[in-house]
Amino acid sequence: MAESVDAPDLKSVESNLVGVQVSLLAFFKTLMKKLLAALGVFTLLPAIVLANEDKITKGFYTMDSMGCMLLRECTEGVDEVYSLLDISHNYENWEKFTPFTTEFNDMLVSLNRIGVGVYLADERYFPVGHRGVYHTVSNNFYLNKAFMGRPNVLMSVMRHEGWHAAQDCMAGTIDNSMIAIILPEDSVPPLWQELVESTYKDMPDAIPWEKEATWAGKTEGMTMNALRACAVGEMWKVYPPTPMTEEWLIQKGFISE
Repeated sequence: MAESVDAPDLKSVESNLVGVQVSLLAFFKTLMKKLLAALGVFTLLPAIVLANEDKITKGFYTMDSMGCMLLRECTEGVDEVYSLLDISHNYENWEKFTPFTTEFNDMLVSLNRIGVGVYLADERYFPVGHRGVYHTVSNNFYLNKAFMGRPNVLMSVMRHEGWHAAQDCMAGTIDNSMIAIILPEDSVPPLWQELVESTYKDMPDAIPWEKEATWAGKTEGMTMNALRACAVGEMWKVYPPTPMTEEWLIQKGFISE
């Protein structure tokens, strides 16, 4: 005898299908909420990382973004340097920095004694091609992280910007925004004079200061010695002021006639 098979209850099947649909809908709603929450976190991250981005109105890689950094309003990705290790550890070729340790740290100690801070900063704060900048108002200078992975470039920029800090010292005190040339203009080797005159042809007023800074940037120990003189208060003894600088110093009461 054949077994009888009950026909399926269509209403029961339909009810079960509806239950499954409701469960799936609830599952997907929960999943979407979690996804949206996660997306919300990632959306907020740029605002957290670049907390002061609203102060940069013309975008990164501009004079505007550099100004934000110089005024210390933008500090994310801008780290103070306390020794050469604070720079070298950012690069895979860290051991190649070792031969420059003494000169670099000597300059850094003098700069700190003078009151100048040195910072390694993200490239987005610099106009394209800028490797470093010294700010005569805040008395800090900033090194572009994108270029500092080559020790010879680091030292060239450190010496160059450090020389500008020494020029600031030569002008009486780093607490003003003036800088003065340290050496007679004709003492700068012709190579550096010609290079700077070509490079700064659109900014002729900067040429006297940039000539000797460029020379110092390529000469081991030159900036180190000038910063030492400044740090111990013997700037004008070690480097007799040029006639125009001497007149300025007398006028402002920094030295006597």
